[in-house]
Amino acid sequence: MIDLHTHSVLSDGGLLPAELARRAYVAGYKAIAITDHVDSGNLALVLAQLIKVSKDLNRYMKIKVLPGVEITHVPPQQIPELTELARKLGAKIIVVHGESPVEPVISGTNLAGLESDIDILAHPGLIIEKEVKLAKRRGVYLELSARRGHSLTNGYVTKLARKIGAKLVINTDAHSSSELFTKEILRKVGLGAGLSEKEFKGVLGNSLELVKNKR
Repeated sequence: MIDLHTHSVLSDGGLLPAELARRAYVAGYKAIAITDHVDSGNLALVLAQLIKVSKDLNRYMKIKVLPGVEITHVPPQQIPELTELARKLGAKIIVVHGESPVEPVISGTNLAGLESDIDILAHPGLIIEKEVKLAKRRGVYLELSARRGHSLTNGYVTKLARKIGAKLVINTDAHSSSELFTKEILRKVGLGAGLSEKEFKGVLGNSLELVKNKR
């Protein structure tokens, strides 16, 4: 298993990056991205810490740890510059906190993220067809979220992604060890969102593809 959207104590998670990586490994994950919440005030500091700890963990642990960020609740106009900065500073995985149905994300965030150099648009909510086409064209992965609330529109996202041919990933958005779900629970998330068994395996393959492209 691979999870490309998790959080540590460097934002609102409950575990140090090292413990998060260890618990993920014990739970059966082969790779994780630690993508703590950032805005213009903390991006450089958080990413520097994640890059340092990821290098250390990758020396000693069997799980692959990718340093990343989740650009969260910022004005859409800021997203391109923050994405560019994150890339310049060494982020391996860049996630934008999409227009979740359960949070007051600013309208236009999905579009701004998709127009920027990001890897994943997290929990994109009621994303419109034009934006899904943009995701496909730009190679941005749309997330099916295992997190309560964010997952409400998974079925809608699956339907549009299938219609247009955009790529999906399934992530836990884990903030604690109890949210590092088993493969069987992630399978239920995928099937519950309308994926077939074959499509679910393909979605897991998308995560592996993304990790391989970041080596």
